[in-house]
Amino acid sequence: MEVGITLPGFGSDAVEHAQHAEGLGLESVWHGDHLIPVNPFLDATLVLATVAAATTRIRLGFGVMVLPLRPVAWAAKQIATLQHLSGERVLLGVGSGGSAHGEAAWRAVDVPFSERGRRTDAALSVLPDLVRGKAVSVHGAEVVLAPGAVMPPVLVGGTALRRAARFGDHWYPAFVPLRAVASGVARLAELAEEHGRPVCGVTVGVSVALGDVPDSVVDHRIRSMTDYGLTEEQAREVVVTGSVSQAREHFARLAEAGADRVVTMPFTEDRFRQAELVAQAAALD
Repeated sequence: MEVGITLPGFGSDAVEHAQHAEGLGLESVWHGDHLIPVNPFLDATLVLATVAAATTRIRLGFGVMVLPLRPVAWAAKQIATLQHLSGERVLLGVGSGGSAHGEAAWRAVDVPFSERGRRTDAALSVLPDLVRGKAVSVHGAEVVLAPGAVMPPVLVGGTALRRAARFGDHWYPAFVPLRAVASGVARLAELAEEHGRPVCGVTVGVSVALGDVPDSVVDHRIRSMTDYGLTEEQAREVVVTGSVSQAREHFARLAEAGADRVVTMPFTEDRFRQAELVAQAAALD
């Protein structure tokens, strides 16, 4: 199983965190995508471009790029550029966004919230050819971007299994119990046959705080996860806490359920230490 870790959403130390993760042997670093967030959040594309210039091996993941917040041609231009700058290390997590992004963000880009799913599918239908530099019709105009680039793997976020089967190389849910991963894998096999495509892989995002962490910190994280539609009981089921051995067992159960990558999301302030513990749990050190 591949194991990655998210970068801090804000601050000037993203490069240090990425270099640290690369030195530990982790597979990938990831950054989320929020236009008008509740908490300060840097732009994912610029963060990953900066990290690309300061690393050599580690892969660079969008966790996830909210496609309907951007004109698809601009998104494709950014993705192709990042592929060139990074030596083709991009992992393109994509999603349609949700209420967590706030009404103001959708108003700011003049996109009706109700249209985000349709716009995401429309973007995904042309994005690969745009990135590759092939001629594509976008809003009635033929567009050719140059230079073209290798299209990175697409990881479709959330519960959109049909979208993942149709467009994705991976399904990328976060904060889901083992039974949901297993049932999702089974459904993806059915949908892949329906769409005549290979069965996509599975990347799972997990919230982590390993080692000696105060209960109050965990409780606060549990409450915050209810913003993503989870009950507190569900959040406690999916958050990964405790020892390195316990985390290793959790990762193994996810692998048994069908996951082939875990993206860990530390929620404590000791993020360098968390990366070290995650690497130990992944048996990478």
